[in-house]
Amino acid sequence: MKSEFHLSKPLAHIAFIMDGNGRWAKTHGLPRYLGHKRACERLIDIYDACREQGIKVISFFAFSTENWNRPQDEIDHLMDYLEDFFHREINYLRKNGSKVMISGDLSRIREKTRKVCLEAIELTKDNDQNILNVCLNYGGRDEIVKAAKQIALDYKQGKIDVADLSEKQFASYLYTAGLPDVDLMIRTSGEERISNFLLYEIAYAELIFTPVKWPDFDKEALIDCLKEFEGRNRRFGGLENA
Repeated sequence: MKSEFHLSKPLAHIAFIMDGNGRWAKTHGLPRYLGHKRACERLIDIYDACREQGIKVISFFAFSTENWNRPQDEIDHLMDYLEDFFHREINYLRKNGSKVMISGDLSRIREKTRKVCLEAIELTKDNDQNILNVCLNYGGRDEIVKAAKQIALDYKQGKIDVADLSEKQFASYLYTAGLPDVDLMIRTSGEERISNFLLYEIAYAELIFTPVKWPDFDKEALIDCLKEFEGRNRRFGGLENA
């Protein structure tokens, strides 16, 4: 059943830091990896809820450049669940006209998972109704450094004039090239930090930190966050609106 609430304020890009999976598993007497399994199963519900609200770009922080410090078996489970997600939902995403993007360095991702991700990108490349952006082996600082290196290389090769470099042109070198800036970032489980996520893209984003752990973050929890977003006064450096 569709929610009676509907956004009245523009929200083109929403981003999620999906935190609390391991703690959710612990409170339910389960191994950590089953928390990540439940987290991946939650993705499609939140994707649907965002589409229902007319949100065109949905970014999920699936795996960070720092997550390699976790035990290998946990990393393997995470990759398994991501593969399962695309195998299970790719036809549904195509039916909804969704374009899959992967933001991050796929070169370090195991071959099997990388192939599944690239296949999802290829199968949905011509879709234009909305964008599902999975941030995989992603780090905000890494993204900015990579962009700076490529700009330096293009300058050296005479492809660009640094004097004319603008914020918009710089953004075209990011993993998220072509996407609008993030309007709303939500982090679950009560932690109140950014954790190196979309640092350039969240310059004027509204930030909401909810105590709900990601495996329990459902449509109603999302609506609560969207209602809070509706009440924010977004000034973008200007004066408060009347």
